Amino acid sequence: MSTRRSEGPSLFASPDAEPLPARMRPETLEDVVGQQHLLGPGRPLGDAIRRGTIGSVILTGPAGTGKTTIASLIGRYTKQLVVSLNAVTDGIPRLRAIVDEAAERRDFDGTRTLVVVDEIHRWARTQQDALLPHVERGVITLCGATTEVPAFAVVGALLSRCRVYALRPLAVADIVTLITRALSDERRGLGRRGLVADADTVTWLAEQCDGDARRALGALEAVALTLPDGDTITVDALSGALGVRVVSYDRQDVDSHAVLSAFHKSCRGSDPHAALYWLARALQAGEDPQVFLRRLAAIATEDIGLADPDALGVVMHAWEAFRRLGPAEGERAVAQAAVYCATAPKSNRLYLAWAAARAAAEATPSLAVPAHLLNLDNNQRPDPSRRANYAYPHDFPGAFVAQAYQPAELQGSTYYQPGPFGEERQIAKRLAWWAERGGPPLETPGTTTAAVNPDSSSSHSGDSL
Repeated sequence: MSTRRSEGPSLFASPDAEPLPARMRPETLEDVVGQQHLLGPGRPLGDAIRRGTIGSVILTGPAGTGKTTIASLIGRYTKQLVVSLNAVTDGIPRLRAIVDEAAERRDFDGTRTLVVVDEIHRWARTQQDALLPHVERGVITLCGATTEVPAFAVVGALLSRCRVYALRPLAVADIVTLITRALSDERRGLGRRGLVADADTVTWLAEQCDGDARRALGALEAVALTLPDGDTITVDALSGALGVRVVSYDRQDVDSHAVLSAFHKSCRGSDPHAALYWLARALQAGEDPQVFLRRLAAIATEDIGLADPDALGVVMHAWEAFRRLGPAEGERAVAQAAVYCATAPKSNRLYLAWAAARAAAEATPSLAVPAHLLNLDNNQRPDPSRRANYAYPHDFPGAFVAQAYQPAELQGSTYYQPGPFGEERQIAKRLAWWAERGGPPLETPGTTTAAVNPDSSSSHSGDSL
């Protein structure tokens, strides 16, 4: 057997030569913070890793959510040699060399090879196709990582041979845990330095990173390198490392986070005057308008929802206008979106519905799809005992027919309950019409739904106020 090794960096290189995010990478599944919907007990990915029986996978999710960490744990728990490829810098010749070495190892002593392809979406179709025969023959196990939607970024043939797992942005509390761990860990982190950061500073850093743990730890290390042992880490120092301008907007040193919070609450409270004031305060102090556009997009889905479905479109159009026009003229587009959201009818029913649906899905990950909803064809038919006829709604009056769409165990469960304002009044009427004909109930027994005016004929959101 050849003794040459892959030239790519090992995921298990000596921690002393690695940056802080790499040094703090969890060594066991129990050390992982976040992603419990995938890695927790009873979850398919976590259980497969613990058993050491996992096959090829595609991990998708935003940057800094743990894709590389999970890849390293797959290699560790399955006792495979981990070799990393970067789709930006490595091509087919590099892949062929790795495959040849993997085949030699497998034939020599049975050692398996896990090939981690970072940014796999950047590989062309021909490059991705080159992986297929080696994955099929078991010469390598593939772990592809991407920030894109796999259905669009990965060729179908390769995708069909992999399990796809979607990672979520880390919560602020998760990143706070990771920062605190890095400050106290004397073996891999900064614990021997004796650096101090108060709770408000740690929380501020976690909030700035948009669920990206790597960014948080990178900023922490950048600041630590400039400080003597035992010194205090401040928000000002961290802001410089992040490239974020932190400004004091008044003499009481109210910072940008406080102003952003005041802006959000003003919009939620339907006060366009206050919303414009806080927006102007921030922009005059040098804040990036896109910070407020991101917050307005959150307001449109969290606080307005389906009471005015146009709110999200107004925000996104304002965002595009700002990008095309630049700050001078584009700020007016931001102001327009802020006034629209502040004066729109409010409802958090969609926000609550999504939280309830996610909770139900996490609690029941294995419920079967009702037989009549299965997509049957000549090549793949279910057990004859489970066959049932699907009723095509367009064949019935009003394009509606009563039939079950949720798993049998969840029949009658409701998640979305429309409110009494704006477009949700019309949605409530539609739900009531369907319920009268045997469709989904308006609410789960024991819950209450806000009263709806059955005589209302207007669907214009402004008429609700």
